[in-house]
Order: sequence, then C-alpha cells, then structure tokens
Amino acid sequence: MRDYSLLIFDWDGTLVDSIGRIVAAMHQAADRCGIPRRSDEAVKGIIGLALPQAITTLYPELDEAAHVERIQASYSDCYVAMDQTPSAFFPDVERSLASFRQQGYQLAVATGKSRRGLQRILDTLGWQDYFDITRCADETASKPDPMMLQEILEHCGVPAEQALMVGDSSFDLLMAQRAGMDSVAVGYGAQTLSALSAYQPKLSIDHFMQLSTWLSSRVAETRTEESEHVG
Repeated sequence: MRDYSLLIFDWDGTLVDSIGRIVAAMHQAADRCGIPRRSDEAVKGIIGLALPQAITTLYPELDEAAHVERIQASYSDCYVAMDQTPSAFFPDVERSLASFRQQGYQLAVATGKSRRGLQRILDTLGWQDYFDITRCADETASKPDPMMLQEILEHCGVPAEQALMVGDSSFDLLMAQRAGMDSVAVGYGAQTLSALSAYQPKLSIDHFMQLSTWLSSRVAETRTEESEHVG
C-alpha cells in the first residue's frame, strides 16, 4: 500500500463551487465578442485547461491569436466581476484541509487558473501561506502536461508514488497518470465520475469528506499491518 505524504488539489470544481460562474462568464464573453455560445457541457469540458487552450478548444475555427486574446480578456473581465466574493468552498473542504495539515500532509494546488486569479482569492481568504506550493497554468505548462506536478514534487521533495492528485476533470487525472502519480476523481465538479473512470483513479468521491475517511482508513490499516509485523 502506498503511503501518501503530499496531497495536490485542483481548485475550481474540486475545492470551490465555481463551475457555474465559469460557464456563465464564458457565455458572456462569447456574447461580447459576437461569437456563438457553446453548450454548458462543452464549457465544462474545457475547465482545467489554461485559458488560451480552453478557448481554442471551444473555438477551433478561430485562426488569429488576436481573436483568442479578445475572448480571453472578455472572459477574465466577466469572471472577475462575478467573483468579487470568492466562490464558496464545497462542504467540509475547509475542515478537511485543516485536518490534513494537522496530520502532517504537505498540501499543494495545481490549477488551470492564472496566477493573478488564484492569488486574488488566496489574498482575500488570508491563505497566502496556507499551501506548501501552488502552481498555475500561466506559469508552467497547461494540464494535462505533467510539468506542474513535477515542479510541485521537486519543491516538496516528494517522489511521485507518495503524492496524490485530487481533481474533477480528465485533464487532472491524465496529468497525474503522466506524472506517475495516483489520483482521486471528484464527481461533483465539471465532469462525471463515469467519464473520469477511464483514468483509473484510486478513489472516486461525490463528497469531499470521503477523501478524509479513505485516507484515515489507509493510515489505520498501515498501522495495523506494522503492528502485526512487529508482533
């Protein structure tokens, strides 16, 4: 059984209930830029990617960088206007994160958000130093490239087999696979558990507290095995 010492979390749709705002902001950006809206499901399907990649995935017919940049700027303006009060954490997230810290886990964030966007939220929450490291899409390679996970592992001094990626999108879980890391699929965010099952997560959850329960059971099982071995 693998013993995890580092827990890495996606942000939107995993820790915070922001999917509705992301979808609405993308629709508003499309309206502002005079391009057709994509369906809610199509927008959910690109959540997790860096914003430029997300836009070109939604609108592959756009062949000029200026068009992508205009949509990106419109989306950012719309989202920030909606997000003056940060999106709420999902139930039991704050309590569970605090418990993980008390138990000695290192905590990290790997997100498709921009550094400016994530930092604005962390500053509002007073969480500037809450995580051991955070990595954003505009300062490294976009998911599902494993670079941001590799950078987190290097910073924390932890091998991939001792880290766990928790996310709600195929990009999160594929990134973890490519980094040689176990993953947990979250079913209450952007994508369904059935869609995420193809990436062979170690655990699938539809409530954040299930992660705490699972990790605690693993620790208890490991201690029992060690006790029996000593005996």
